[in-house]
Amino acid sequence: MKRVPLVDGHNDLPWQLKTNFDNRLGDISLEESTADKFGEYGHTDIPRLRQGLIGAQFWAAYVSCESQFKDAVRFVLEQIDVIKRFSAQYPDTFEFVTSVQGIWDAFNAGKIGSLIGVEGGHAIDSQLGNLRMLYELGTRYMTITHSCDTPWADNWMHNIENTTASGGLSEWGEIVIHEMNRLGMLIDLSHVSFETMRDVLRVTQAPVIFSHSSAFAICAHNRNVPDDILEKVKENGGVVMVNFYDKYTNCPPLNQSVCDLQQVADHIDYIKDVCGVDCVGIGSDYDGVPTLPVGLEDVSTFPDLISEMITRGWSDLDIEKLLGLNLLRAFEENEKVRDQLQSVAPYDVQLSRDHSDEANNTCRYEVYNPEDN
Repeated sequence: MKRVPLVDGHNDLPWQLKTNFDNRLGDISLEESTADKFGEYGHTDIPRLRQGLIGAQFWAAYVSCESQFKDAVRFVLEQIDVIKRFSAQYPDTFEFVTSVQGIWDAFNAGKIGSLIGVEGGHAIDSQLGNLRMLYELGTRYMTITHSCDTPWADNWMHNIENTTASGGLSEWGEIVIHEMNRLGMLIDLSHVSFETMRDVLRVTQAPVIFSHSSAFAICAHNRNVPDDILEKVKENGGVVMVNFYDKYTNCPPLNQSVCDLQQVADHIDYIKDVCGVDCVGIGSDYDGVPTLPVGLEDVSTFPDLISEMITRGWSDLDIEKLLGLNLLRAFEENEKVRDQLQSVAPYDVQLSRDHSDEANNTCRYEVYNPEDN
């Protein structure tokens, strides 16, 4: 952990700052414990990040599904802003970065690289121009959906009833994937349906990530990744970053009475076995979930998980891949694809506004009236 940065794929501290302090950073110090500041959350602060030996962190710019077709773009801008502000407020700890080289530079300077991942494709409001501006502001991955559909992609809850809205990824959704490839923005498939996963893996030219998901074969929750997808991720060169949430870790068929660190290690081992050691990473979901395994209660506990993997016989190189080398490789491949596509013009195809939630939506300046079309 001193040679290679531990890159955590997902932490929801920004949402806790929004929910509890309306992003007023003057009302809270991250240099002090947050354990009593965020209700049942409070997993993240600077002392515990240092204790946990974090090298780089993707902070989630989460946007509530309730904001879709309304003020989702405003909310995502607020969350990007607060990530940039707390990164700047503690310059001895954080360095805002947007590239693989930036992660290494921050790590070598003894700082935690701060990166932005936008959680929920509804944050772009079905506008490719918004996607491009999020990239310009520093976003380096976008989760294609949250726990709601966008007009162009299905979310994970379709897996429960085997239903669909867009058939997985719609034709316009494929254009979103192409534009993300052109930009060099990582595609995050946590929260999407199995069909959306398959469609994206068919379309993308660059490795994907699952920023906070686990193995469906061990815990058959529909937020997790089934074996056939793991095999496709291996072919794609992508990375599944294992989630710590006990509801995604400890459920049938291999559930036990108390969720613990060893079960998270089981998910890591399983993904390594099916997808390969180059396929697995860490995506804790700290401060985004209310309950966690025994032994992984907050960001200070990452070294304990790594110790468990060493006990299980993982080599030094395997550990380094788990810590961050796999994510850094996938990120770098996205940068290479971006560079190869520089001659491709930005996509400017507009999505039709015939979605039912757009009809007579007075939250819009230009109200869509189906009878006029």
